[in-house]
Amino acid sequence: MLTVIEQLSVIQSGGAEIVPLAALSEKLAAGRPLTVKLGVDPTAPDLHLGHAVPLRKLRQLQELGHRVVLIIGDATALVGDPSGRNSTRPPLSPKQIATNAQTYVSQAFKILDANHTQLCYNSEWLSPLNLEQILRLTGQFTVARVLEREDFHQRYKSGQAISLHEFLYPVMQAYDSVMIKADIEIGGTDQLFNLLAGRELMEKLELEPQVCLTLPLLVGTDGTLKMSKSYGNYIGIDEPPQEMFGKLMSISDELMPSYFNLASGFSAAESADFIARLHAGTLHPNAAKRLLAKDIVATYWGTSAAADAEAAFDRVFKLHELPADIPEHQLDWQAEGQAEGDGIFYVPQLLARLNFAASSSEARRLVDNGGVRINGRPLARGEYRVTETDLRDAVLSVGKRKFVRLR
Repeated sequence: MLTVIEQLSVIQSGGAEIVPLAALSEKLAAGRPLTVKLGVDPTAPDLHLGHAVPLRKLRQLQELGHRVVLIIGDATALVGDPSGRNSTRPPLSPKQIATNAQTYVSQAFKILDANHTQLCYNSEWLSPLNLEQILRLTGQFTVARVLEREDFHQRYKSGQAISLHEFLYPVMQAYDSVMIKADIEIGGTDQLFNLLAGRELMEKLELEPQVCLTLPLLVGTDGTLKMSKSYGNYIGIDEPPQEMFGKLMSISDELMPSYFNLASGFSAAESADFIARLHAGTLHPNAAKRLLAKDIVATYWGTSAAADAEAAFDRVFKLHELPADIPEHQLDWQAEGQAEGDGIFYVPQLLARLNFAASSSEARRLVDNGGVRINGRPLARGEYRVTETDLRDAVLSVGKRKFVRLR
């Protein structure tokens, strides 16, 4: 086993904050496997690279010999984590939560060692609580303490509603830590209040309190907001290799250091070397991005799929060839055509039907910006109507990664 200093170096790599650091050193010095907790609420069906950041840290701790507990928050998901929210989350049904949980587990084990992961559902201990137990538990916290939380504080100041059940969320998450006697709990930087609530509750119940390990939030492909499906700036870990590779090649040069540190399989030393060479100008950004994209795709799909994804990317963007496998679409006169009769198709309506645009108005903007091509020819601004002859057996493309052959 590594020394305490060596373990601390691994645990701190890519991290944001350890609270308190001295307590973690003491726990590691005891020489026993520590119980490391991560709780995830199945509020959506798929995981993305942002979700993978704490999972990758868990895998590191597994490799150090520690005991990992992955808690699926099927009970906490009924409330919904208010972290970073400016409004109450819409409720999910138990059926939705159960369906999402199945996907979470299967995708999480693309990263974690399933043979060395204890999987729990927090409904196991939260659902059986009776009223007396709930009152005793909530009595450990004050309203003033909960209102210290930044998101609650801001909502309270601005007069936005805070539902009473939202106050229960940090209490429920804290109780998870009590039930598994966590030594370390992992979460994003926006989770620090919840993690500290677990530490506080354990102290009040005279248990050895957990250490809180926070990790930076991965910025999405837009380069501004945290990665989120609701923002449309995500890279799903279950996305096809070519789509994943293409999205990674599209990120800005400024994002690469954080992606090397938080999303790649490279060691801290390897990532630091790549970043230093990038800053020194001895590693070209495109070459660095390829290293990054291949590594991340290989993590989830294997090295062969990563090589195929790179080759497919080059066919389209380097050699200006068409992708090898282009999906086909049968033109539908009723849904997409005859806007003016005589075999005329309305392109924005067709793009919306193909899910190449969220709406006809967005599709018109794509056309006006030169992002829509028919057999490689960009449509001109305002060129929304084309003939059947133009479309039949043609390749319609939007942007750099969306292609379809029309029949």
